[in-house]
Amino acid sequence: MTTPLHITSGDIAGGSLSKSGLPGEVFIWHDILYEGPRNPGWPDDGTLSARARFLADFTAGGLSREHALETLRAQYSRLREAAAHDIILWFDACLFDQSMLCHILACLKHLGNADASLICVDAFPGIDPFHGLGQLSPDQFASLYNRCEPVTLDQFEFAQRVDRAFALQDQDAFAEFAACADAPLPWVPAAVSRWMKEQPDSATGLGLLQRLALEAVRSGCEAPAEIFKYVSAHDEPPQYWGDITLWGKINALADRGLVRIEGPKERLPQWKGGAELGLFRVSEVEWQLRRC
Repeated sequence: MTTPLHITSGDIAGGSLSKSGLPGEVFIWHDILYEGPRNPGWPDDGTLSARARFLADFTAGGLSREHALETLRAQYSRLREAAAHDIILWFDACLFDQSMLCHILACLKHLGNADASLICVDAFPGIDPFHGLGQLSPDQFASLYNRCEPVTLDQFEFAQRVDRAFALQDQDAFAEFAACADAPLPWVPAAVSRWMKEQPDSATGLGLLQRLALEAVRSGCEAPAEIFKYVSAHDEPPQYWGDITLWGKINALADRGLVRIEGPKERLPQWKGGAELGLFRVSEVEWQLRRC
């Protein structure tokens, strides 16, 4: 008998899973696998260094390059050792989780470990809208354990193809996956479709999340919390992004002169902003908005 190793994403979900009473260790994967520099599959040292720089930039320096690199090295080392465990993967249907799931499956196959089980959740009774595992209580996690299914060879091979598409940002492959009616991992097409909507459009140069943020500001939302609530209500579930991502999108709008940020700093804090966020206001720059 080997000890189960539960792999999931997100500290909130991982914390609830740890309290669920299920036997085994919980291992939380940290990375943003739908974008940023990397090669498909198992990373080399150069890829890890590039991703550490990307994560530091993504969080506007809130997460240091050194800490990110240490975390990345540690989790791949842990995955290499995972063959000694019964691996159980817990992911939801959002873009964030599906890109991570495909990458981990591709890495496991690279290691020759094609023995894992999967619990993927796209809905839960009484939770509407359902955005992800972070909404579940420990008891609700425990109730899902009977959904555990072995990952098939077709799913491993499909995950490798999807991971390659995200690593290379292959738009042709994205279009193919988005149109796939019988995908071995059935949550991937919707996740890929959502990522395609995040690509800059030809008219404004903005992706869906930035367009929704602009709509929120135009509708009278000024406080970051109000903008977050508006965008969350108007985006399509499951929601793949969090506050760090949204604040970064708004900061990029300010860099383009499309919104004005007023507060203690020139940009919204993208890492542990806390109560400080209440001191910020975001307003439209009318002459620019008419062009978008």
